[in-house]
Amino acid sequence: MTLETDVAQHYGQGGLEQRIIVALREAGKDPDCLDADDLAPADEFHHGGRAATSTLTPRLEFRPGMRVLDIGSGLGGPARYLARQYRCHVTGIDLTEEFVMVARALTRRLGMDDQVDFQQGNGLAIPFAAGSFDAATLFHVGINIENKSGLFREVRRVLKAGGVFGIYDQMRVGEGDLAFPVPWASRPSENFADTPEAYKRNLTEVGFTTFWERSCAEEAVASFNRQTSEGGSSGLPPLGVHVTIGKDADRKMAAHRRNVTAGLVAPYELVARATVP
Repeated sequence: MTLETDVAQHYGQGGLEQRIIVALREAGKDPDCLDADDLAPADEFHHGGRAATSTLTPRLEFRPGMRVLDIGSGLGGPARYLARQYRCHVTGIDLTEEFVMVARALTRRLGMDDQVDFQQGNGLAIPFAAGSFDAATLFHVGINIENKSGLFREVRRVLKAGGVFGIYDQMRVGEGDLAFPVPWASRPSENFADTPEAYKRNLTEVGFTTFWERSCAEEAVASFNRQTSEGGSSGLPPLGVHVTIGKDADRKMAAHRRNVTAGLVAPYELVARATVP
């Protein structure tokens, strides 16, 4: 079994669309009459959700009409947000077939098919021609990819010169053994969280210049204090990332909280520009 298969199976557990529909109804939403904001608690599957997306994206120089690639697009929340907020066309790729199918289904429910599209794809072999995109985003994806250099080289290949690449990932900020399972990995062999310094080094080596970075550790701890209890998922709202996580959501979120509060990992922003050859 390959690492890609392990990762896809970790995320794709089956029944996800139905879990979201049930959670929407429990939250008082009509699944047949949705606004993109209704889905944000579940389809922005990264630490901080919509708030984190809206904090990072103003630094990415989006303009109307741009073509944007979202690598590891999950359920499509960030892609739909970018398309609506900045009036650009966003293409998402994801390794997990179920995520791609649910992303398409949710996009149809929102009537956004002409603004956003999704396909199954591997960030190490992005299925597009060189120079196809004006910008790219990566939300909590590098943590599942060991070959960061190969990933960033592929992103640089499909970006036009001068294009901006925004990264928001869980990164290693302290030494020590991580608790597992976490939302992105059931076991250590699936986890490839690395340091910001390693990210920047790999970006530079393949033709990017980093011009923004910020640790979001304080925000992460604060969000846990607001949204998570040590007792697990009890008391959480009907619709949230725990619905997307599915099996063992309480254990995964509790372990992640321990890792963050211990100063071992933290969400981190990096923004880089594709240099002109």
